[in-house]
Amino acid sequence: MKAMILAAGRGTRLQSLTENTPKALVQAGGMSLLERLIIKMKVQGVSSIVINVHHYADQIISFLEEKDYFGIPISISDESDTLLETGGGILKAAQFFDTEEAFIVHNVDILSDLDLRKLFAEHQSSKALATLAVKDRKTSRYLLFNEDMHMQGWENQQSGERIIPGSPYNLSPLAFSGIHVISPALFPLITESGSFSIIETYLRLCKEHRIKGFIHTEGLWIDAGKPEGLQMANMLLGGL
Repeated sequence: MKAMILAAGRGTRLQSLTENTPKALVQAGGMSLLERLIIKMKVQGVSSIVINVHHYADQIISFLEEKDYFGIPISISDESDTLLETGGGILKAAQFFDTEEAFIVHNVDILSDLDLRKLFAEHQSSKALATLAVKDRKTSRYLLFNEDMHMQGWENQQSGERIIPGSPYNLSPLAFSGIHVISPALFPLITESGSFSIIETYLRLCKEHRIKGFIHTEGLWIDAGKPEGLQMANMLLGGL
């Protein structure tokens, strides 16, 4: 398995913690978010990693060098000039992935018990263009799936906005977990450019292509990119 870690974000939600430090190097339970995720990926069979960088990119690169890249091949996709968001970042990193093997994409600030091997196996068996880890949890924005777990749309339950390119019937709202598996066949279908969200691409393609959801029920899922999430992570992981 190959993987990409999305680590370019400015981490503005963490306020003072990311004024002089990239979000990826913020500590959770005495270990940086980036280190925790790299170790998890290694344990679960990831063989090489691409990391995109923007905010304090030099600090992330120096950290990886000090750690001898954790003994795993790691490539850097440099977005120092322009932050490309999730979609633009993935598209820029296409050069690091071959044309046949699917790869995992994981937000650096997500801590979870999700078994990446199970998610990857589900993607391989379904032959989907992309497989998104989702949970039934409280949030404001949801992805909408039909009974076969094929993505049909998106909604913001706070504003009432809905985008449903697919069928509008019998839809289940589920929250995206910030972890997905992508087939390289997605790249030629991306027409967006510059800075854009990968969710925009999924919404445009979901009517004609198989974008699947994978419900994970493991107990731990934390968005450590939020102050309250980071506080919870520190409590659970023994941090101060």
